[in-house]
Amino acid sequence: MGASFVIALREGIEAALIVSIVLAYLKQLGASDRSRLVWWGTGLAVVLSAAVGTAIFIAGAEFEGEAEEIFEGLVTLAAVGVLTWMIFWMRRQGARIRSELQEKVDTALVTGGLALAGLAFFAVLREGVETALFLFAAAKGTAVEETAVAPATQVTGAVLGLALAVVLGALLYRGGIRMNLRSFFRVTGLLLIVVAAGLFAFSLHELQEAGWLPFLDTHAFDVSASLPDDSGLGAILRGLLGYHADPTWLEVVGWAAYLVVVGGFFLRTPGVPGSKSRPEHETSRSASTHLETEAPH
Repeated sequence: MGASFVIALREGIEAALIVSIVLAYLKQLGASDRSRLVWWGTGLAVVLSAAVGTAIFIAGAEFEGEAEEIFEGLVTLAAVGVLTWMIFWMRRQGARIRSELQEKVDTALVTGGLALAGLAFFAVLREGVETALFLFAAAKGTAVEETAVAPATQVTGAVLGLALAVVLGALLYRGGIRMNLRSFFRVTGLLLIVVAAGLFAFSLHELQEAGWLPFLDTHAFDVSASLPDDSGLGAILRGLLGYHADPTWLEVVGWAAYLVVVGGFFLRTPGVPGSKSRPEHETSRSASTHLETEAPH
């Protein structure tokens, strides 16, 4: 539940920011009557994203045995790759989102209404499809096997994360709250790196089970007796971090290597070239002044 909550919250906030920026800019231009086009595009993107997510889960359920392990391993590995790229993209390019979206809004207003709806549609669809892919990987990589409540807890975590993102997005747009987005994206980025490390280890586990990675396949340790991963604290750690009580050496090495390499680059990567660091207290402001969407620098 924890992994799906963090993923849904992070992706949901990004989508909410996109919509908020566009709506705030339309209001600034005195073109609020075009807002309905943004909502049409956003709504269609949400529906299509849900359909894509459903299709991924249905496709995954069709496989059994070795085919299932290969499918889940490859999809999870792809999700880790996209998730890693997204974390660094937002860290380096997020500061330009507002200006780029405003330029696209200007162009869309000249081109016509469908262009404005398309702008919102494709921007939100990207976030939605990413979310669907990540949630599938999280559901498989952190769920406790042979437990009926596992799918329900993952769905609950995702719904709660998306619901909170919608509420925060609405409050940010209306000026009901101030949020330091730089700190938010930095903290959630670190959390996602930890989650992604667990998913990476899970993908290696599945591919190893399928016989694709026949090395380092002995168990590094086995603490099933003291901290099983299907109940109590172990189940919570599995839901949050993808903890396994008896991982192979390949899983342990893969998990540690991902954390050290990706986490190290994330903490050391500078912000947008040529940009100046903003004060830590700078936060999002309402649309009545301007909506600040600067991501980590």
